Amino acid sequence: MQDPSALSLAPEERAKFRRLNTEQAINLARQSRWEEAAEVNERLIGVFPNDAEALNRLGKALTELGRYPDALNAYERALAADPTNTIAQKNVARLQTLKEEGATPPVQQKYDPALFIEEPGKTTVTTLVTTASAETLAPMAAGDQLSLHVNGSIIEMRDLRDQVIGQLEPKLTLRLLPLITSGNEYAAAVTSIDDHQVKAIIRETYQHPDNASKVSFPTAGGGEGVRPYTRDSVLRYELEDEDEEYGEEGEYGEMEGMSEEGEGADTFEDDAAES
Repeated sequence: MQDPSALSLAPEERAKFRRLNTEQAINLARQSRWEEAAEVNERLIGVFPNDAEALNRLGKALTELGRYPDALNAYERALAADPTNTIAQKNVARLQTLKEEGATPPVQQKYDPALFIEEPGKTTVTTLVTTASAETLAPMAAGDQLSLHVNGSIIEMRDLRDQVIGQLEPKLTLRLLPLITSGNEYAAAVTSIDDHQVKAIIRETYQHPDNASKVSFPTAGGGEGVRPYTRDSVLRYELEDEDEEYGEEGEYGEMEGMSEEGEGADTFEDDAAES
């Protein structure tokens, strides 16, 4: 529905309206306040009906709320407005898969942004192996929580429904298996995902006294200090190429582009505007 009062604004006021509402939508998403985020994006779309970025953000909010048909409609509208929009393309395909499979709404989950701070020796980003089917992966997005489960000689990554999403690669498994069995604890979350590949960040959350001299994730350079992974892209909505999704170029964002070395990292303070 269009907002007559906003439509009558002068060009500079319309630009201000767009900027303020975009910032509000992003901030709401960062707090996982999806109902309110959807409302703000709908308000924006009422004034700018062909705003592909707002439509993408609306699609993400509706997806998080489990409103898949409405989310699919939003992404299809974004694609109609911008046929080259890779975010809309990917999500139309993903939501069509969910529709065909009759998927249930996702378990609501709120990730802790602190998980995405790189701390040498305490965190790593890895690509899972032996991943689940495309149907199982389809409802997932960046920021979804994962947990590590030892299953014999392998370590599985599971979602909040206890579904196996994938396994840790062998080298990392050999490193973590004795640490977990001797008492260390770890948290994890998705950083990027598509229908055949899942990347995740893992953080050591507790070190058992018996492992006091053992580093969970050794680094080649042995660097010190703490460097943030988090850019606004970490807090954005989806999992596309980082440059495409940031700001006016896409959805709220992804966690792609991060490396164990923290390449391209910025501070939380510098990341306040996007999602």
